Amino acid sequence: MTKDPPTGDQLVAMLSALANPTRLRIVAELGSGRDYVSHLAREIGVSRPLLHMHLQRLEEVGLIVGQLELSDDGKAMKYFEVADIDLHVTAATIAEAVETLSKTDLEKGSPTQEHAQ
Repeated sequence: MTKDPPTGDQLVAMLSALANPTRLRIVAELGSGRDYVSHLAREIGVSRPLLHMHLQRLEEVGLIVGQLELSDDGKAMKYFEVADIDLHVTAATIAEAVETLSKTDLEKGSPTQEHAQ
């Protein structure tokens, strides 16, 4: 993600992805440096399949990035790291993001000025 403020849809997706304790732990752990799946699963205390599900969600919204690499013994290992994000959630940021919410979000019942009336 760029340094531009997120759109409403991006902000909803990011906050939704972070609204899970395991995903918060993953981002916190990766904040100290990149890591590969097996080691990260041990550090977080979850199975690799469950970790993959959480990593996929975080990667989809641009909070982390993954890269497949070959180890010295030829084994494929996927490393993840925190993306270059700079997210400051303030009332102004939220107000700006709300202006860019897509119609589908309005139909799902996301609170906006239009629905408040």
